[in-house]
Amino acid sequence: MPKRHISATRRDHRPLEVGDELRRRFDAIRAEQEVQEQFPPEVLAEAEDVRERARNLPDRDETAVPFITIDPPGSMDLDQALHIEGDDSHEGGGFRVRYAIADVPAFVKPNGPIDRESRRRGQTIYAPDRRTPLHPPVLSEGAASLLPDQVAPAYVWDIRLGADGSVRTGTVYRAMVRSVERFDYETVQRLADGGTAEGTIALLARVGPLRMERELARGGASLPMPEQQVLRDDDGTYSLRFRPPLASEEWNAQISLLTGMVAADIMLRHRVGILRTLPPPTKKTVAMFRRSARAVGVPWRKDVPYGAFLRSLDRTNPMHLALIFEATALFRGSGYTVMRGEVPDQPSHAAVAAPYAHVTAPLRRLVDRFGLLVCAALETGQDVPQWVTDALPTLPDVMTATGRRASAVERAAADAVEAAVLRDDVGRTFPAVVVDRVGPRDDADVVLQVLEPAVIARAEGTARLGTDVTAELAVAEIETSTVRFRLAGRAT
Repeated sequence: MPKRHISATRRDHRPLEVGDELRRRFDAIRAEQEVQEQFPPEVLAEAEDVRERARNLPDRDETAVPFITIDPPGSMDLDQALHIEGDDSHEGGGFRVRYAIADVPAFVKPNGPIDRESRRRGQTIYAPDRRTPLHPPVLSEGAASLLPDQVAPAYVWDIRLGADGSVRTGTVYRAMVRSVERFDYETVQRLADGGTAEGTIALLARVGPLRMERELARGGASLPMPEQQVLRDDDGTYSLRFRPPLASEEWNAQISLLTGMVAADIMLRHRVGILRTLPPPTKKTVAMFRRSARAVGVPWRKDVPYGAFLRSLDRTNPMHLALIFEATALFRGSGYTVMRGEVPDQPSHAAVAAPYAHVTAPLRRLVDRFGLLVCAALETGQDVPQWVTDALPTLPDVMTATGRRASAVERAAADAVEAAVLRDDVGRTFPAVVVDRVGPRDDADVVLQVLEPAVIARAEGTARLGTDVTAELAVAEIETSTVRFRLAGRAT
């Protein structure tokens, strides 16, 4: 299935007035997945107390560094702030990247109410009507967030790159920082495309592509899945669309990946920490994908790395789109691997093509807080706190379980919106593309992508991957988040 994205962006496709039925469905989904919406009183009390008196503020002051944030419009839980400048300290020049990450540990007492509650929640849960945060909003959208003009504690990753984007050095330390301006991706892209970008944004437009080149060189891969966006307007209306990704989003993602790789290197050198790992695809999986590529007429040459091949695919081409869905098989098996004195046999993340750790989203993801604590202690020559090393083995199960919950909520909520958009169209036929099969058999039902409205759904019937078809809408039920089609024939 495609990535789902919950957004408050102004709608521009097939608006839907949201009634009680859809609101009830969102509530039911959260109840079905046991999402804890309310924080216990003791958690809220601790949050109110520490928002004015953080436990342990850093002495280092980097508020003079003009950090900026880049996030979707309306975001308040700002984990990251960025500053890039030229670096002439080495022959040939290069770049200095400073990436400030919200210092959540400064506001969370070990084994206190917020700590215990965040270990239950694991991560922020997103739905079209609202998000259920990992931490109380007075922290995640207030005192701990890197909001513009707010002085806040942060873990600052200080990374020196060569002129080709390769890593020379990288470290992390705590400091007080201030973001001077908040940008969204569209604004960053417009400034870069128009030639009016300055400072950090102008350099991000240089560093991002360099890091993408480094990713391809080391054999990394990004899967260009179509992103289904559920749009919610201020007046309570919803709509669906497939949103083309912006280059600025990938540039920014490359900075996060860069930081995660530096973090993993620190952990591996000291043999302690928690890595985000993904095994390489099996020979059988690769062979099956090569057969699929040949079958839809887009052969994958053996001399082309899989990352380069995936980047060459065009999601607007039906044959390529089917391959993109098939390629998800290459990215299965991700997890977390704990180190407490020994290096694991498989420390790498196959898609990153390097060891990697989650450390850049502590406001929204539990494991990042522990990764930051580990790396900062190691880089300053201190022992990692015992309560941190004791907690590390518990984190993989927490993140796996809460990751399933987050995905289930997001998927079911988006399916409910699809059903609401389509409920008056049962019996109507739509042009669509066959992008996947429901099972391994050739006679299994298929998965369709309908372009207008932006829907991905199951259909009864068989057809080859990449085929343009017409499909009749058979079911659209909000109360069960169900949309089903049946194939009606080949598109003309």
